[in-house]
Amino acid sequence: MLAKDIMTTNVVTVTPDARVREIAQLLLKRHVSAVPVVDAENRVVGIVSEGDLMRRPETGTERHRSWWLTLVAGSEDLARDYAKAHGVRAADVMSGNVVTVTEDTPVGTIARLLEERHIKRVPVLRNDKLVGIVSRADLLRGLASRPAQPGVSPSTDDRAIRERLLQTLRTEPWAPTYLTVIVTDGMVHFWGVVSSEEERDALRVAANTVPGVRGVEDHLVEMTPWAGAE
Repeated sequence: MLAKDIMTTNVVTVTPDARVREIAQLLLKRHVSAVPVVDAENRVVGIVSEGDLMRRPETGTERHRSWWLTLVAGSEDLARDYAKAHGVRAADVMSGNVVTVTEDTPVGTIARLLEERHIKRVPVLRNDKLVGIVSRADLLRGLASRPAQPGVSPSTDDRAIRERLLQTLRTEPWAPTYLTVIVTDGMVHFWGVVSSEEERDALRVAANTVPGVRGVEDHLVEMTPWAGAE
């Protein structure tokens, strides 16, 4: 199984000039824990996660080092902490040097990267441009969607079904933003968040219009627009 078999393709992104408050609102609205920061060419230049926004003076959570830690800390560390806490744009608070993979990276390699780098997600690139993202949850979904036989890999037909279905959903304004599609032996597995039963039904109908689909497994969570806003 490769990154392209499990990645989320409808990736929520921001630009380097995006305001911190807007990013926080976007994370809540889209039910995601991080967003890649991309330039005008759709190249990944950083990533902003919930962790990057946890220490802010606006919420009284800014880190205050003890006097002795301040003495031993280098000016570079102190300056970095200040910029992250007080920055108002994505470029100020984002984590740089982002670990990325390609569409053809095996999921085993991705799992090792997440573990070794202590990260939760990796952007997926094609010709240095962002085309998807793979998170820890996507790896678990890929595992849960696999048939019982060990060593079975997605077929060419499964990948063709997935790509055709994703192309259809990209043109539909009702399609959920946070959605992972995995196809195994003709079975379409939907994971993610929908805001209504109508969206859930429409996804099932869309899948069943693709030739070769044998059935649909619904793992979706219904969440109203105001849910999770606490």
